[in-house]
Amino acid sequence: MDLHGMTFWILFCAVLLQNSVQGTTLSVSIYTVTSKSVVLRWNSYPGTASFRVSATPQNSPDPVVFTSFSPYTIIGSVSPLTPNTAYTFRVEALDNSLSVLKQSSANGYTAPNIPIIETAIFKQSQSVTVGFVEVAGATSYVLRAETADGSFFSEVLTTNSPGTVSGLQPYTNYLFSVMSANSGGRSQPSSQISAKTALPPPQLNSSSPTNSSVLVSWAPVPNAVLYSYTVTRNNTLQLSSGNTTSVSLALGGLDAGVPYCITVNGWSPDNIPGDSATVCQITRPSSPQSVALQGVLVNGVWAVSVSWSSVQGANLYVATSSTGVNCSSAASPCTLMVGGCGQVLTTSITAVNQAGPSPPSNPISFYTVPCPPDLIRVDELAGGNCSLVWNLTSYTDYYTACVKRDDGVEQSCNTTGTSCPFVCTCGYTYTLRVFSTNQAGVSAPGPVLNKTSVPCCPANMTVWAPSPETLEMEWTPVRGADSYQTWAAANGAPNVICNDTSPICVMSSLTCNTNYSVAVIPCNEIQGCNLSCSPQTRETVPCTPVGVAISQSSSASISVTWSGSNMAANYTVTATNAQGSTCTCQSTGASCTVTGLLCGFSYQVYVTAATTAGQSIPSFSVPFETAPCCPDNLTVTQVTQAFSNVTWSVARGAQSFIASLTSPWGGAKCHSAQSSCLIGCITCGTNYTVILNAISPSGKMQPCTYHSFSTSQCCPSGIRFYRRSNSTLRVQWSAATAQSNYTAQVSGKGGNYTCSPGPGGSTCDMGNVTCGNMYSVMVAPVNPDASTVPYCSSRIYSVFCQGTNIGVVLYRRRRNVA
Repeated sequence: MDLHGMTFWILFCAVLLQNSVQGTTLSVSIYTVTSKSVVLRWNSYPGTASFRVSATPQNSPDPVVFTSFSPYTIIGSVSPLTPNTAYTFRVEALDNSLSVLKQSSANGYTAPNIPIIETAIFKQSQSVTVGFVEVAGATSYVLRAETADGSFFSEVLTTNSPGTVSGLQPYTNYLFSVMSANSGGRSQPSSQISAKTALPPPQLNSSSPTNSSVLVSWAPVPNAVLYSYTVTRNNTLQLSSGNTTSVSLALGGLDAGVPYCITVNGWSPDNIPGDSATVCQITRPSSPQSVALQGVLVNGVWAVSVSWSSVQGANLYVATSSTGVNCSSAASPCTLMVGGCGQVLTTSITAVNQAGPSPPSNPISFYTVPCPPDLIRVDELAGGNCSLVWNLTSYTDYYTACVKRDDGVEQSCNTTGTSCPFVCTCGYTYTLRVFSTNQAGVSAPGPVLNKTSVPCCPANMTVWAPSPETLEMEWTPVRGADSYQTWAAANGAPNVICNDTSPICVMSSLTCNTNYSVAVIPCNEIQGCNLSCSPQTRETVPCTPVGVAISQSSSASISVTWSGSNMAANYTVTATNAQGSTCTCQSTGASCTVTGLLCGFSYQVYVTAATTAGQSIPSFSVPFETAPCCPDNLTVTQVTQAFSNVTWSVARGAQSFIASLTSPWGGAKCHSAQSSCLIGCITCGTNYTVILNAISPSGKMQPCTYHSFSTSQCCPSGIRFYRRSNSTLRVQWSAATAQSNYTAQVSGKGGNYTCSPGPGGSTCDMGNVTCGNMYSVMVAPVNPDASTVPYCSSRIYSVFCQGTNIGVVLYRRRRNVA
């Protein structure tokens, strides 16, 4: 658009917007940008007589550009400007005196210079590459393509020259222009150039009629007057090139199984080459050579393995036989399943690739191996020798018989006859086969025959008696045995006890303490049982003792009797308590004494019998309880003159106790379930014998005698506390004997007084006793260990003064309890 057009457009916009609402602020924005002009937009302002628009370069010595507009204009352009330059754009609202009422500004760039388009440097059927001169300040370029009639328009963004426009139609004229762009906007389009796209590529079809030729054809390309072609081997080595006006190309004299690539393009009437197309076509492979056949077995079926030398370019090989059976494989060999023996085959090989098959190889003939013998059997001879027999087969030079024992040992023989001998040892299973052989090879295996010989007698047989009525047997398994019969005989009468497949047998319901003859007979379903195995003699364990009776011999022993009918048996009596303590005795008769029993235990007593065959089941247990144990410690403590406290430690097996104190002048006792009791009615100053009887829950009593016990001297009688003429106080009592030793204790707030007059003494005098106080007076015997009896009673006296004399009055008596 030229300057006159721009002015008309601005005036038109001003007329449309002259009635816009006026604002109280003035704002400005950049509307459009070109290389040398900028269109600004602003709003109306009250009182404005005209608007002045200016553009000032920010970093350039270029002069300021001014433009004035009427008050009704709000869009206007400012020019001429410098391309690719930063400007500050200012709009000022002026009144009638040209004074500035309000102003506003905006910063922006002008677009770069208009590029100069040079030429279309590369033309294809659907794209054209255009070259142009790049300009300073441009960050990108817009490449435009259009047709003269406006039916096609396209813009493509590129960062530099050249740029390519795609999506075009073949052999069509287009107009191309370019615009530069930066952050400010686009420049005006450059001058246009015209360019025509090239012809489209031909659509190629190829084939290989033979292994030395390739045929390429294509549909005519519109507007093409000539075609060029190039032929390369393996797409690397160029073989030939040329031009043709035909739409097909026949290539001969090529190598078999090699890929060839043919490139074709058309030429327009104005001698411009069109887009090219390439097709790669492999030639058919050559015929395989060195074909060889060999007979093989596949899953028991006769087949022929066909092998050959690989040929170039083949990815599959097909073998065809005269019998109509084929096989294919990507590599040698492949297998023809001919399905029979004794045949003659004619076979050829064809190599195949994408182009098709090669000519077949020269046919070769092959004779298959003979068929295997059938109807084989085994004839048993004497002394563990056998013979394998079979029938004759056609086309056989000789036979091979294979005999394999189930432990891996093999026997074989070669013969032109129809039998082979072999050793058939007992206890083995034999696998037998016969093969036929001729010049072609060995036949497939014939029928497999399994032969099982009679099982051998078991070795390492062990017999033992786990219980009185049972014998248990175990032996080493033998080969060929499916089951075992176990025989047991007593008194010459055989009986079958076990019939099992395991090498172990338990024979029950026998008689205890009896000799049996036992034997193991191996059997199998084919040969039956081997009755030649030798028996063994074994004895069952003793019978259980009965009628056990117990009588006590002493506190630590018992006598045990029983009934037993075993032959040559040793008997053991066992007494066991709950704590696991065991006492035993042994005897060959019917009685025994068990010693070393512990007190206070309940025992279970039983009897067992033993012989070389083993030990019997224990007899029924008979319970027996020993007398309880005596307590380890017993203590007697005198509580008063008339009773004492007896205590003792725990006694195993005791439920209750009777404690007794006896003397020539009498005694006393108590019965308690605890570990102490009180014994009364005893005499002071007397020696007693201490006896404790421990009683079990069943009433068994164990007497326990301990050390003697002496009671303390009796408390004195006739105690008096009185004043004497010399104002002292006297305590007086009656001594029990001339050797009695006492101590007198007087205590009160006035002081404490103690005196011991010595053996036989019965008085104590005390002075300096303060009158006006209460005094407790006690006289008690002194024990041999110098301790004072604590349970004698005391008396309380009141001491008062009568002038210079002291008076004493009994206040009350008080009993002391230890």
